[in-house]
Amino acid sequence: MALSDSRVWFITGSSQGLGRALLEEILANNERVVATLRNPAALAELGSKYPPEQLLVVPLDVSIPSQIHEAFERTKSHFGRLDVVVNNAGYGIMSEIESTPDEDARKALEVMFWGPVNITKEAIKFMRDVNPPGHGGRVLNVSSVGGYSANQTLAFYHAAKFALEGFTESFTKEMLPEWNIKGVIIEPGGFRTAWPTDSMIRLPSLPQYKVPHSPSSIMQRAREAHKFIGDPSRAAKAMMQVASMEDPPLRIQFGTDSVLLVRNKALKTIKDGERFEELSVSTDADDVDQSKVLEMFAFANK
Repeated sequence: MALSDSRVWFITGSSQGLGRALLEEILANNERVVATLRNPAALAELGSKYPPEQLLVVPLDVSIPSQIHEAFERTKSHFGRLDVVVNNAGYGIMSEIESTPDEDARKALEVMFWGPVNITKEAIKFMRDVNPPGHGGRVLNVSSVGGYSANQTLAFYHAAKFALEGFTESFTKEMLPEWNIKGVIIEPGGFRTAWPTDSMIRLPSLPQYKVPHSPSSIMQRAREAHKFIGDPSRAAKAMMQVASMEDPPLRIQFGTDSVLLVRNKALKTIKDGERFEELSVSTDADDVDQSKVLEMFAFANK
């Protein structure tokens, strides 16, 4: 395929980790990409290797809506089309909820929730109104196994990812079929990137938590002994496949750890629902026909 006919990607957080691996995979497959990041100098080597007809590097802080709008305007003027958007920018924030200042917690939500929200809104407009009718596109929102199952000391990271997953599910259900715009939640497990080091903010604990038997102390020891199993280059190849699917899943897990943790929580949720079903349904009004309740929500179960 000629370069001029290849897909155009838009990636946030492309300086390192999964974003950088995906960027390199896209370029190696002779596709075009808008690589966004806060510090464009981090991609100087790739910028000298690939022509501007294939790689457009754009400075972007995803917490600033005006910069997001400008990045999409540059995409429009440079490439004139957009096929895949990947909301990947993010970082970890490790601390108990009591030990986390509001400013740090809110910043995490700005980057990992509101950033993808505003980017997705721009993506919808571009894919519907700029691309040819029906061409559509895909929005891959990189969540985490931590967007489905939460642990201690990462509450605000989890909060951002849980919110992103709910938003993405609603977004996909709002799209008209003829627009051909589809969203996918990517749930990576632990990958061998800089996420636990350079991309992790660690805040000091309050004295009350600095005891060996506290859940946060136990988690810290477990993390120190844990070895991540995911290969970023393989995740990049998997994302390329997901973006090519005609009928992609709403959620897909990357890594055996993610598959097992998500499955175990889903099964526990079902088990708890069955265990307490009698109590749950006892709150219905007397005139409710429980056999027909699900029919009321047929619109939401597509």
